[in-house]
Amino acid sequence: MQHTLIAVMQDRPGVLNRAVSLFRRRGFNIESLAVASTEMPGLSRMTVVVNRDDVTQVVQQLQRLVDIVSVQDVTFDRAVSQEMCLVRLGPPGSRLAEILGLAREFDARVVDASPQAMVLAIMDAPATISAFLERVQRFGIEEITRSGRIAMSMTTPARGARPSPNANTKEFGAGHPFQAQADGFADVEAA
Repeated sequence: MQHTLIAVMQDRPGVLNRAVSLFRRRGFNIESLAVASTEMPGLSRMTVVVNRDDVTQVVQQLQRLVDIVSVQDVTFDRAVSQEMCLVRLGPPGSRLAEILGLAREFDARVVDASPQAMVLAIMDAPATISAFLERVQRFGIEEITRSGRIAMSMTTPARGARPSPNANTKEFGAGHPFQAQADGFADVEAA
């Protein structure tokens, strides 16, 4: 079973390596990994998808890492998952109208086109992208690049939820909006 984990971490050299090494040491195969900065300066959000029945132990071990602020398994939560994909097709030729029709059907965009090749971009749920790739394959795929899954929970943390026990929230100062998030309260409730 695929699990989608979201970890907020300090944006420092070596933090990503330590987090990913934790999965490697336990024999997890990472299906997808996406990391980028967050709305809070100094923090990055990592979305990792692993194919394993039970991820409880690795989540607990991630939470113990010093530079990890919080970890959330959103597999069974109400969450939005998206992925981006670029697909380069061979010469469109006489099938151009058919390709454009399929692109419209899946809300894909043509981002580059020439008589020699056409590049389509699609951003959607991973299952939709896989369905699109299956349908577009008949036009002669030359190259595919997928971004990896990113996810965001649609629910706010439960009241009283706590960040990782090693989270160094002192860096953000009293009254900082992140402090309210780490305590599990919405910013309005913390004010």
